[in-house]
Amino acid sequence: MQICAARPFAADHASSREARWRPHDLLRLNHLRQFDGEPAWIHESFERAPYAVVRRAPAADGFVAIGLRGVERSQRYGTWAHLDDIESLVPPEALARHSPLAERNALPAFAALAALQRDAVGALTGFVWGPTGSTGFELTTQVPTVTLSSDLDLLIRAPEKISHDTAMQLLNHLQAIAHRVGIRVDAQLETPAGGIALVEWATSKARVMARHARGPQLVIDPWAPAHGDA
Repeated sequence: MQICAARPFAADHASSREARWRPHDLLRLNHLRQFDGEPAWIHESFERAPYAVVRRAPAADGFVAIGLRGVERSQRYGTWAHLDDIESLVPPEALARHSPLAERNALPAFAALAALQRDAVGALTGFVWGPTGSTGFELTTQVPTVTLSSDLDLLIRAPEKISHDTAMQLLNHLQAIAHRVGIRVDAQLETPAGGIALVEWATSKARVMARHARGPQLVIDPWAPAHGDA
């Protein structure tokens, strides 16, 4: 998030433990609370698409950390929603078989997603996965968000350890599709330690960056028991 609202709760009341809301889930909201100093585009964007994405940040009981997006790439805002404001939730994996409006099919990000959807025996078979970022947002809201240069962002659920070899197979498969359509396919593994880039785990780095509600941290094994509270 490039800008963030002040917490609507005391810092010592915040916790990173909340199983109901997971990073990258999209929330449909019935109300957006106003905060001092928020950007002028916020409420116009919310009226256009009353959705927010769950972000990695501690929140007190009764709140969830969310991110809002505007029309421009630079328009990103972190804030908090009250649980009473939430109407429904759409996790990335619920979008894995969704398609855009017909006239949007040719955009590279959607073409890459369609290639993955057609691949019944590809490297992603057996994994729980789904699109995030602008692709996931447009599939959920039907509001044009993806552009010709948009990457395809993916989330791959990885509650159990994935070998480096398996991760490399996944990476090679996704990069081949990305090369065919001319964009990047950026995949993140959701592990007990938090989100890690597939490319980092696949290339056997000694430590990988895990993105967690408490902040980013370098870890050796994202599945180690010490990280089970992510």
